[in-house]
Amino acid sequence: MSFVEKLTGLMARPNQQDPAGGPEAPWYLKYGSRVLGIVAAFFAILFGLWNVLSIIGLSVSCLVAGIIQMIAGFVVMALEAPCCFVCIEQVGSVADKVDSKPMYFRAGLYCAMAVPPIFMCFGLASLFGSGLIFATGAVYGMMALGKKASIEDMRAAAGTTTGYGGNSSTTNDRAGIVNNAQPFSFTGAVGTDSNV
Repeated sequence: MSFVEKLTGLMARPNQQDPAGGPEAPWYLKYGSRVLGIVAAFFAILFGLWNVLSIIGLSVSCLVAGIIQMIAGFVVMALEAPCCFVCIEQVGSVADKVDSKPMYFRAGLYCAMAVPPIFMCFGLASLFGSGLIFATGAVYGMMALGKKASIEDMRAAAGTTTGYGGNSSTTNDRAGIVNNAQPFSFTGAVGTDSNV
């Protein structure tokens, strides 16, 4: 297999499938999340390097936060664009394993990797670099939730309520917030006695 065939095979990701039982996401979310992940990984590595260079100011917490941010950027880049790591054989198989898991797994992984650098060294570099990774995780989380229901399904769900006993009763447009609500009435001014 030549280098070009291997590169195009990695970019095409022929054995990538939707997770079993997972929701169908629109094409713009699928490809948009990949692009956002690649951009986020690039900026996380770049700003992680900036945080590492803060050792000049003797900031050890920013050094550690920068290293964590760079590692998170490399992990996101390896999972979103394994074609960037052609020289490492195992990256493609790891990316395929993560692709076979449900989307909420990737969402949780990205969000968990993005949070520690922000708390360890709060600054614009860690906030922007890790924030983009967190945003990528949020997009994957939204894709894991699935499509919004149709208007008919939402109307049907809004028309029925479940009581405390598990009984299902239908409501109409004239029903009050509380089923046994009493009508409002005027009782007179406050502090006056109407019987005097």
